[in-house]
Amino acid sequence: MVRFLLSRPIAVTMVFLALMVFSLIGFTKLPISLLPPIDVPQIVVKVNYPNASPEAIEQNVLSRIREGLITLNGLEDIESKAGSETGTLRLQFAYGTSMELAYIEVNEKIDRLTNGLPEELSRPQVIRINTNDIPMVRIQVIPKEGTDYAEVTKLAENVLKKRIEQLQGISLVDINGKQERVITVEPKKAVLAGLGMTEQNVINAIRSGNSEPAGISVKDGQYRYFLRLATRVDTPEDIAKLPVMGPEGNIVELAKVAHVQYRMGAPMGYHLYGQREGLVITVHKQAAAKMNELMEKVSESVELFKQDYPQVDFAISQDQSNLLNAGINNLQTSLLFGGIFAFGVLFIFMGNYRMPLIIGVSLPTSLVISFLVFYAFGISINVISLSGLALGLGMLIDNAIIVLDNITRKRQEGLPLFEACVRGGNEVMSALISSVLTTLAVFVPLVFLSGISGALFFDQAVSVAAILFVSLLVAFVLLPLLYRLFFANKDWHREQEDSRFFKGVLALYKSGYKRLMAQRRLSLIILLALIPLFLMIGLVLPKEGLPPIGKKDVLLELDWNEPIGVEQNRDRVKHIMATLGNNFEHAEADLGFRQFLLFDGENAVQQASIYIDFKDQSSKERYTNQLEKTLRSQYPQASIHLMDAPNAFDQLFASNMPYYEMRWKELKHKQPVEAATMEPWLQELPVKKWKKGPGLQEEAAVVFRLDLEKLALYQIDITELRAQIEKRFGPYTIDEIKQFSEVTPINLLESNEDYSKILSNNDVRSKDGQSYALANFIQVSYEDHYKYVTADKTGIYQSVEITEDHPETMERELRNWGLERDLSVSFSGQYFKDRENLQQLMGILLVAVLLLYFILAAQFESFVQPLIVIFTLPLGIGGALLVLWLTGTSLNVMSAIGLVVMLGIMVNDAILKIDTINRLRVKYAEKEGHLSSVEILEKALYEAGAIRLKPILMTSITTILALLPVVFSAGLGADLQRPLVFSVIGGLTIGTLTALYFVPLCYWAFCRKKNKEERRKVGVAIS
Repeated sequence: MVRFLLSRPIAVTMVFLALMVFSLIGFTKLPISLLPPIDVPQIVVKVNYPNASPEAIEQNVLSRIREGLITLNGLEDIESKAGSETGTLRLQFAYGTSMELAYIEVNEKIDRLTNGLPEELSRPQVIRINTNDIPMVRIQVIPKEGTDYAEVTKLAENVLKKRIEQLQGISLVDINGKQERVITVEPKKAVLAGLGMTEQNVINAIRSGNSEPAGISVKDGQYRYFLRLATRVDTPEDIAKLPVMGPEGNIVELAKVAHVQYRMGAPMGYHLYGQREGLVITVHKQAAAKMNELMEKVSESVELFKQDYPQVDFAISQDQSNLLNAGINNLQTSLLFGGIFAFGVLFIFMGNYRMPLIIGVSLPTSLVISFLVFYAFGISINVISLSGLALGLGMLIDNAIIVLDNITRKRQEGLPLFEACVRGGNEVMSALISSVLTTLAVFVPLVFLSGISGALFFDQAVSVAAILFVSLLVAFVLLPLLYRLFFANKDWHREQEDSRFFKGVLALYKSGYKRLMAQRRLSLIILLALIPLFLMIGLVLPKEGLPPIGKKDVLLELDWNEPIGVEQNRDRVKHIMATLGNNFEHAEADLGFRQFLLFDGENAVQQASIYIDFKDQSSKERYTNQLEKTLRSQYPQASIHLMDAPNAFDQLFASNMPYYEMRWKELKHKQPVEAATMEPWLQELPVKKWKKGPGLQEEAAVVFRLDLEKLALYQIDITELRAQIEKRFGPYTIDEIKQFSEVTPINLLESNEDYSKILSNNDVRSKDGQSYALANFIQVSYEDHYKYVTADKTGIYQSVEITEDHPETMERELRNWGLERDLSVSFSGQYFKDRENLQQLMGILLVAVLLLYFILAAQFESFVQPLIVIFTLPLGIGGALLVLWLTGTSLNVMSAIGLVVMLGIMVNDAILKIDTINRLRVKYAEKEGHLSSVEILEKALYEAGAIRLKPILMTSITTILALLPVVFSAGLGADLQRPLVFSVIGGLTIGTLTALYFVPLCYWAFCRKKNKEERRKVGVAIS
């Protein structure tokens, strides 16, 4: 095949040029994203129920929704959490479930359940979670002093949002911090009393004046017109002119009995940029859009906003495209330094400038053609697929060096140029194909990891497979063709001699080889003993998910755990920012209720989320420690969680699941165990280190109890009393003015007085027309009650999070604790997920090793020789773990990927070494029949080491040198890639010595033959 293609250089060149052109066209159409578009198998249902307690929301809303959704296809688990005025229900589906269909099915079931839910409840919101839900950037919209906030809200909602949505590639624009105007009506109580009227007369007048008949039409000759009443109101002035009718038929203008005016609505949440109140616009991209190009358009739009709306300040924050740019820069750095060091190493080893030029052509060619595979598989350019390309590039250089070196060796043996190109490629073809397949055997099974991890590895596996298979095509077709073109009509002996440097290295290797083989049994025992010693390092290494990235931004999550209002929450957050002075670049906070459509967390007025971007990392460390101490001393009841600001990866893998949680259910009454009963029980828990779960957390509340005897005695309707309470506490909406998409509520003016004064200063009327103060019929008390009601598929549960080491050892005692109190006990948490993932990973790695063995057994036609390759892997892993330990690096996702890359290169070197030994044994068995099988083996081992020394050293040195700049670089990309680099450098350093010395020792130990008959069988099997 290679001979046929090389004999047609023009046709092959045209084919590669055509592939390059089509690949470049496909590249322009590839979406560029931060992460692959992964369907997270979760759906969140949010419920907003004003003035409802957690118990009411659980009993009247969430329990009914859970029962209605329990039959969903693919549903694995349901978790619900009811708080004051809000409830959240999280649905977990089996991975692989079609989330589009699940989302439709959930909405259909919610629509069916609506009739069974409270009438005053708005439709529950259904949120589907996707990686594209992570905003790519946040735009700050801050009104300048003196600017009407309501007008800025309209500007953001009706203008800015629409202008950003018009950009091609934008999927959603979300806004938080909106505050709108309402029309307030403040009745004049004294005037109403003098006229014999009540507030209800005012309310009835407004509702009558704002009514509009639906579907009524009038006929005028041959024409028919829809009827619209001219009395419909649009402004406070219109309302003030409405007539109010008293019980005796007297009519007065509404302006005489009430003040009507525009006011800002009482907010339930705020957004702060620094200490200034404002709005924030989050921008979400479509899956097929290119993030870097889209980010430029968004930045241009913000610059135009600054010119068009000078009364508002604009700023961009939390730009997630920085991560993508870091990945692209890493790939560019790998290409640049890979080419430079490949040129330098080849020149040092061979003293020739044409070889690096050939590799310089093959590298970008392979990379560009790989994008055609991306287009075919629908893979986007993202951080994951780019890391796969970066991994494959190192192996691509290896393949190129090996093929070129083998062609060079054939020419040194005296073959003509064309024949050397053909035989040089054919000789290593099977070995290189095996090395690619073994690399994929390690990588591809990771795709079958469950959950998001497997989905992320899919993009990486496809990108690695793409560049490896393209590199084989380039290595066996383009490289021999380029070699033939570059070295045509050249004086071989003058140009191709090995450099003096390599000759010195070769002499050093031969000296070390002879010393090692002189004490081969002892050397083999020492090397085998090093394997468990190296692997034990992995036990002491710290384990974590992503590597610690040097960030200068933090996220402060606060829950004050006090019944404070949103204004007090805002003032506290402003005070926090004031204490930091000017020591940060910028800070922003979302507090109270979030208005984001895609917000799937808890909504509570006493919670706040503060993002702070410091000037540098030293400032961050200094001021965050000081800030945390201050907050804990000033607000001892508050829950304070200070952490590095999460990037898109953190948000994707974030989990609120506790590490080890013990749950129990009271099966008799199917409700939470009362706090008075629960507290003594908790003191008897057979573990010491634990903390309360959400279902046990308490908060203070004011409880109104109606005096029914007095109500009956004074002939007061209980419905009238409840109506008065609704009017006096919380916003009471009389009606709404609707003008196209704009809705303006008409509310009774809220009182800012304490509840005791409100009860004393407001009356309720009896059936005989007498007025009595509300305080006469309401008993007030302070009580503590559960802050949340938590439930799963089988009902309400309470829980504690156990923080002791090895909590699984206490399961039996904890179950007995529950049985003694008639509680059903179960356990859940991240501990069980991690154990399941670890078991799954071990199974997948076992499959990978078996695949590796099967491929090598087919390649070598031997059941023993693949074991030599497998035995080299622990030494490489040990070398990587040793470097990680010496550099103080943890065992994380990136260092694990580095281990896989290093093993791929190590396997490549070992396969080629064994393949060369086998070929030399056959060659010497045929040509030097007078030698014994042991002598043939000795000679083959010695010669194979000398032949493969150059490609093994060059591939390892080029890979290590290409990665070294990352070690000395700074920034997000370097921090992310540094553990990978340490793994590869450590593994290849030990792995190179393993390929040079350990492989011959293992081959000698496993494959010795005692007589000519055995030698003949070996020759037949290998041939």
